[in-house]
Formats: sequence, structure tokens, C-alpha cells
Amino acid sequence: MSEVPTLPVTFRPARTRAVLLGLGGAMFVTLTAIALMLGGLNPGDRLTFIFTGALLAGGLVLLARPKAVADDEGVTVVNIARSRRLSWAEIVQVTLRPGDPWVFLNLSDGTSLAVMGIQPAMAKERALADARALRALTEARSVFSGGSGRSGELQG
Repeated sequence: MSEVPTLPVTFRPARTRAVLLGLGGAMFVTLTAIALMLGGLNPGDRLTFIFTGALLAGGLVLLARPKAVADDEGVTVVNIARSRRLSWAEIVQVTLRPGDPWVFLNLSDGTSLAVMGIQPAMAKERALADARALRALTEARSVFSGGSGRSGELQG
């Protein structure tokens, strides 16, 4: 079993987030600079360029939003457009199988929830460490017994 981290702890894909936020900022600055430097544009056209840059940057900020925050009471899973608060008792299993784009939580109601804040795409080792930490937290705080198969698969 992995070492149980001190709470509260936040899991998020740092490299992916940095790339998305950097790209969003660069697009906004570039489109704003184009709007201001192009001659012959009326103020409405300039505002359209700036608004488009802000809209594109905002979309990338949404893509950079995913995270999972674990505290004493449970886990808050923040994905692109939705956020969900789970108590520790609701989480039955933490899985990250080969080929999965992110961690999945199997829940006591029979459903599963994607945790997009732990994704192996750009930082596989970091994602595996985060998945193991979340699994250790779940095992330590869950009302379910820590029997075999409970923790699920973790790739790698």
C-alpha cells in the first residue's frame, strides 16, 4: 500500500495545465496585438478580434480546470464543466488501467466517475503516483474493508 498523504491534498495535471494556460494567454495576446496593429479596422472589428481571443483563452482555461481535492470529509472532483463532492464512504474503488485517459472512481451506487485531474497523458509517473495516493487515502478512510481487489488496477 502506498503512503497516505497528509490532507488536504490537490491532484491536478500540472504540465497539461501549464501548456493550456500558456497557449490560451499566447492566443489572447496574439489576437489582441493583431487587432491593434492592423490598419483599416473599425472599432467593432478590433473588438471582435479581442473577443475571439478571450473566448478561445476561456475555452482553454476550462480545459485546464480539472482537479481532485481530498480532505478529511471526502473528495471534490472538478472536471471541465462539472464538480462533484463525494464522501469517502461513496468511493469503492480507484482504477487507472492501461489505456485509460484518467483515473476512474467506482462508487457505492454502482456508477463510476472520471477524475480528469489525474491523467497519464503527459506525465505518466506523476499520474501513477497520484492515483496510488488517492487509492491509499480511499483505503484508509473508506467504510469498506480493504480486501483484495478493492483498490482496483493501476497501470505501470
